[in-house]
Amino acid sequence: MNMTRILSAALLIIASQLSFAETKTIRGFDFGSYQQILTEKNNQAFMLVIWSLDCSTCIKDMELLSSIHKNRPQLKIVMLSTDEQSASGDIQKLMEKYHLADVENWVFANDNAQKLRYEIDPSWYSELPRTYFFSASHQREGVSGALKLEDYNARFSKLKI
Repeated sequence: MNMTRILSAALLIIASQLSFAETKTIRGFDFGSYQQILTEKNNQAFMLVIWSLDCSTCIKDMELLSSIHKNRPQLKIVMLSTDEQSASGDIQKLMEKYHLADVENWVFANDNAQKLRYEIDPSWYSELPRTYFFSASHQREGVSGALKLEDYNARFSKLKI
């Protein structure tokens, strides 16, 4: 009887670990994190999507981003929320709702949001959503505002993503 309980407990622990493994932790984006992302994606094309919980257009775009993720599983997507790190729980719920919890997720982890934005792109003035398309050689193209599927596909084609 005790062995059955131990075995059941062990199976529950293993099952919970397996389901957790599909959800990545939301990382804190601080000074130097942008360079870290570039270094980690060395010689890889990827898309950086900057968004916020307070941005209704950003939330509307999640369904399209989810579809792109599903149809282009080889595409590296990095999601960066400009919300405070204390919003990580809400961000995680939203990522799970749109099946984006398994992509790389970051959240601003410093009160100096202006300096974090400047580190990403000195010519970006905080408009959201903001999407950067990076080629494998890290040539980038930044676009502000909502995009349609055709816009994404055109940029993927141009950058050979």
